[in-house]
Amino acid sequence: MTTQWRAIGILACTQIVSWGSLYYAFSILAPSIQRELGWSPTLVFGAYSWSLLIAGLVATPIGILLDRHGGQMVMGAGSVVCAIGFFLLSESRSPAAYVTAWTILGLAMGLTLYEAAFATINRRFASAGRQAISTLTLFAGFASTIFWPLTQALNMSVGWRDSYLWFGALQLLICLPLHLLLGREQPLSRCPVAVAQRGHTLAEAVRHPAFWKLAMAFSANIFVFSALSVHLIPLLHGLGHSARVAILVAMLIGPMQVAGRILERTVARDTAPQTVGKFCFSTLPAALIAVLWFGTQAWAVAVFCILYGLSNGIITIVRGTLPQAMFGSENYGAISGALAGPSLLAKASGPIIAAWVLGQGGTPTLLLGVLFGVAVASVSLYFAAIRGEAPRAITNSA
Repeated sequence: MTTQWRAIGILACTQIVSWGSLYYAFSILAPSIQRELGWSPTLVFGAYSWSLLIAGLVATPIGILLDRHGGQMVMGAGSVVCAIGFFLLSESRSPAAYVTAWTILGLAMGLTLYEAAFATINRRFASAGRQAISTLTLFAGFASTIFWPLTQALNMSVGWRDSYLWFGALQLLICLPLHLLLGREQPLSRCPVAVAQRGHTLAEAVRHPAFWKLAMAFSANIFVFSALSVHLIPLLHGLGHSARVAILVAMLIGPMQVAGRILERTVARDTAPQTVGKFCFSTLPAALIAVLWFGTQAWAVAVFCILYGLSNGIITIVRGTLPQAMFGSENYGAISGALAGPSLLAKASGPIIAAWVLGQGGTPTLLLGVLFGVAVASVSLYFAAIRGEAPRAITNSA
């Protein structure tokens, strides 16, 4: 196994653990947190949304660090920060301590999740980055399938506090050693391929109109996914499905994410990321129509989860490969971090706005209708972003 592909195996393991514990587990544990502490949904979900906001704010500086120093130390530090955040969260008994813990975990998200992993891959694989990103997301797509039932079992066995204590231990015992095994990457600016063609700088990229249209398209799309990732189980329960059925059907999402990534890697492997994006952006509104019209039927919820999983699985790859295709590799970390910033802000607002809608007496159907409108907006923005001529890599006169 080459050093590069060993890195993919390492990152696949750490992404499963990090996504599962930082992101997917919360939807299972949040009701228990609310019951024990007696806090409002606004506080419980708002602190989590605040962590996503923090992740968005630190995305660009972390991307710059990754461009300069690589993933070994940056993602290794992220594992330590993540463990500290989980340990503090497990001992939180006041709103201040709870918000502080999620603030630290927001920083950990920026240091350990996909944006950091993609920047690490880009430094190692350069032009072969798309295949490597597809491989990574193929395996990491099992995070929800593994951690939803695992978190449910832990919560029933030891409670939410010890569940987060265990998640902190996983970061120190599994993710930290694996991240340190990544080794150091050679900066792309020193590679021969970078001499022939220079990618855009961050300043050049943000001056192009396509950058902001694309950023807003991703933001609207991820707003929907964020709201659904946290509220999907309660939402399905509100449509008349039992908690057991809701979890079982929702477990389809993980395998469908993997199926979507297999399709991208095989059927669409020679297709431009811009074209692949058309499919996954358009699939999300179709999924929401199924659950809006027939949400009380289990088959319709299954169709929704299938389409939702396919879209989410593929768009992760598009989000990782499109910045390189449009802006080049040299400053990938900084540019993808800047693109991710608005998306992470949208991800932060998704759960809290959805909680507010439901807390104000809004029905599941009303919330789904709002999310459908946002999904349609994301499709329009994406097509507007790719309709014009995409930015081209800048030729180095030297």
